[in-house]
Amino acid sequence: MMSGPELTVDLPVPVRVLAIGAHPDDIEFGCGATLAKWSAAGAEVHLLVLTDGAKGTWDPDADPIALAAARVAEQADAAARLGATAVHHAGYVDGELENGPDQRRAVSAVIRTTRPDVVLTHDPWKRYRLHPDHRNAGFLVLDAVVAARDPHFFPEQGLAPHRPDRLLLFEAEDVDHYEHVGETVAAKVDALLAHRSQWRSTMGIEESGPDAAAQRATFVDRLEREVDAFGAAAGDGGPAEGFKRIDDV
Repeated sequence: MMSGPELTVDLPVPVRVLAIGAHPDDIEFGCGATLAKWSAAGAEVHLLVLTDGAKGTWDPDADPIALAAARVAEQADAAARLGATAVHHAGYVDGELENGPDQRRAVSAVIRTTRPDVVLTHDPWKRYRLHPDHRNAGFLVLDAVVAARDPHFFPEQGLAPHRPDRLLLFEAEDVDHYEHVGETVAAKVDALLAHRSQWRSTMGIEESGPDAAAQRATFVDRLEREVDAFGAAAGDGGPAEGFKRIDDV
């Protein structure tokens, strides 16, 4: 019988980290507590948001330009709650993210500029994923990592190549690495709640009304059950976030 992948737990705290998400709030859902843990331990944490999030509402009368601006402000607030050093915005159109040479050039430039030890992003191989931006973001980042490490990709940037030590993929199809986050689950919750424009559509929380407090509690319970489940899978208990780990970069 073939054995499954070897499970690993808790990387040494990296010096620099780059987390890349398709939309504002994706990073917080996928690895917010891990980033908060590393930031508290002294890591330099950078976030790169690929799209403007302008379609992130159920309101047909919403102004996409105003929503995009609001989501930039929300992302800055969320990043501060995680202790992040900086937020970078690629500004691609929500729902229309592509993995083309121009996009790879842009992401490669951020990797070469921030020079992370660890890059975190979406698992593009997760089956039955509906949102095209999540699929395309994962492949875009992986392709940009390859470009960033090799000197003959985009030499016009005038930036030295950079090879991260490893990748961690969140929303993973095949989880084989866990980060314990018992001290920073609250930071993940706070960072997600900073994305107020997403309360109704993503988190099931109404802004006001008799059920608002209960809906918020339900959302927090959902997050806590998720990190508890990862902790149980890690085999030694305690809240955790789970990833697919790639060391051959």
